[in-house]
Amino acid sequence: MIVVATADFELYHDVVSDLRDRGVSFTTVEPGDEIPDRAKVVVVSPTDDVDAPAGVETVVATADESRRAVEEAVSLLRGGGGRVVVGVDPGTRPGVAVLVGDTVVAAFHVPLADTVETIRDEVEDSPDAIVRIGDGARLQGATIVNELDGVTVELVDETGTTPYLGTGARGMGDVLAAVNIARMPGDVVDSRDIEPTQGELQRIKDHSRRVSEDNRTIDERLARRVAAGELTVSEALTEHRGESRDGETEDAEDAGDS
Repeated sequence: MIVVATADFELYHDVVSDLRDRGVSFTTVEPGDEIPDRAKVVVVSPTDDVDAPAGVETVVATADESRRAVEEAVSLLRGGGGRVVVGVDPGTRPGVAVLVGDTVVAAFHVPLADTVETIRDEVEDSPDAIVRIGDGARLQGATIVNELDGVTVELVDETGTTPYLGTGARGMGDVLAAVNIARMPGDVVDSRDIEPTQGELQRIKDHSRRVSEDNRTIDERLARRVAAGELTVSEALTEHRGESRDGETEDAEDAGDS
């Protein structure tokens, strides 16, 4: 059982709320009170005077570190501990799984544009963390790899990492694949340069036409910038509209001069 024993109200509130959301068994005591016999982990702040009994792990955290404290406490409770590993199943909406030891402590399904920030938030307090990224979805995966400076990144062969999904499990495939990717060692990479194929560029252009309100298709130059992660499709469409308006203005000025 996890025991929250802190006088820091903000830390107390955030840790208790997170534990409830996760369905984890816990209790609370005042600092200085006796720690229950069933306790395995105690969560405290740096200013709390708490002596944990022998055999009880102590997690020390400030209010800003409540998320990390809960993940560490849950991992210790389940016999985990160890290195933080983040698995990523790349795509337009990647699955992201965070493991401490062999315990999954967090999972996300986020837009590509939010993926790097999500990963950084999860490894911020873990200087030895590893990020393992599947080698599928080449362009999206390369975008993530190239933006993760200062983090150990491994490229993993993701063949067979997506499980069969039964009834009611729709949408979970990317996250479950991310869990499997996190558990598979890969090759350390600093960057990944990918030259998009004509087929990949055409898919980006086709997608721009489908999502635009004026049936507009971006050109290959903008499609390459989207493929490189420099622009989103929405941003590329906005830039294309601006270029079109500038071109129309120049044509009108040329016609007026003639």
